[in-house]
Amino acid sequence: MTERKNILIVDDEEFIRLTLKQLFVEENYHVHMVDNGTDAIKFVKDNEVDLALLDINLPDINGIDVLKEFKLLNPDLLVIVATGYASVDSAIEALKLGAYDYIKKPFKADAIKLITRLALETQTLKKTVQQLRASRPKLSSLDTIIGKSENVLHMKHQIEEFAKVGSETVLITGESGSGKELIAQALHSLSPRSENEFVEINCASIPANLLESELFGYEKGAFTDAKERKIGLIEKAIGGTLFLDEIGEMGLQLQASLLRIIENKKLRRLGSTEDIDIDVRIIAATNRNLKDAIESKEFRSDLYYRLNVLSIQVPSLKERSDDIPILVEHFIDHFNSKFNKKILKCSEDALSILTKYDWPGNIRELKNTIERICILHKGDIIEAHHLPEDLLFHHAEENNSSEIEGSDEFAFEEILRNTEIQLLKKAYLQSGKNSSKAARLLKIPRETFRYKLSKYNLENGEN
Repeated sequence: MTERKNILIVDDEEFIRLTLKQLFVEENYHVHMVDNGTDAIKFVKDNEVDLALLDINLPDINGIDVLKEFKLLNPDLLVIVATGYASVDSAIEALKLGAYDYIKKPFKADAIKLITRLALETQTLKKTVQQLRASRPKLSSLDTIIGKSENVLHMKHQIEEFAKVGSETVLITGESGSGKELIAQALHSLSPRSENEFVEINCASIPANLLESELFGYEKGAFTDAKERKIGLIEKAIGGTLFLDEIGEMGLQLQASLLRIIENKKLRRLGSTEDIDIDVRIIAATNRNLKDAIESKEFRSDLYYRLNVLSIQVPSLKERSDDIPILVEHFIDHFNSKFNKKILKCSEDALSILTKYDWPGNIRELKNTIERICILHKGDIIEAHHLPEDLLFHHAEENNSSEIEGSDEFAFEEILRNTEIQLLKKAYLQSGKNSSKAARLLKIPRETFRYKLSKYNLENGEN
């Protein structure tokens, strides 16, 4: 049996209210009526309403302001605004603020019925989709964390266990680019809070004075530019998860405010005198050593211990180099799809160079490298000479160093010869086997380049 929907009519004209009520009763809706904005806001605050038909021109409060309050009280509330002046500007503003649709007075009964039915059917469909998404196996969220190394398997186990505890704070530490955000998203997706918001902010990307208002929100008039109330990110995350990336860059004053919120579970918007009860899981991440930051008086020790109830150390890519072949394959598949390429794989030589590289930028650097290669590459196999020059130079230096250390006779000539061959091959292939272009790349005379090609027998197939 279909549940009857609750409709609120907000209009100061009694004839319109009664006419609309009759129409909606015929459609088997529960109908409630008020004749002013103040009572409308109170009704929505105290009752469950599925759809409101709201007149823009009310005797006490502008309908646009009523709409704003509706959306603060119930973001999912369907609102259809009505105007007797056919004001396009007010209709557009209402739609921007989240109104489902608008109608002009006088309106036709069939049009009202149709718009209302479509709005409620859309809402029902949206809820069904949300339920289907929520019913999907939650373990799929761990699939975004690519790797089978011992370090990664241990980290995945931690994520599964910590996700079950849906309210305790988590501190994620690890080098820049190691995937801390993915860990936070997985913790949220696997938790009982997964159906609610995952709200994230990078504490290093916003100036301290703006970060406070972004997190806490503010009331109209709280400061010079506060033209209207703003809901902060902490409040938006109620029932869900707040992810504070780069927490180590947060100023000491704001750290104190955050600590109070964690301890008291109450929030006060800037410029307000009222506390709001909050139920938010806080996940913080940093690439800094917070214990060192505590020693240098840059981070509060009490906040550190509040955040560090549960902790996850994300390994660097250097510490999980066994995962590099899997990651490379994953990124090739991803960029094949994105750029309509048909790259099959990396050659063994190329993969060996990628695996031995230290990757100071971690997974982010590896992903960007594979993306750049995929954009430029036109074949189906990524060979060693397709890799960026800095990787090839690093590989050559490593090989030369190991050869020197392992040689009793310090075979410098052989080492230099191998390095020269690699550079010649790289320039020759990169220039499309054009000797003049290759010579310019290496900044040597063309005759010298031609001589060395012949010397090392590298001319196979030159046009």
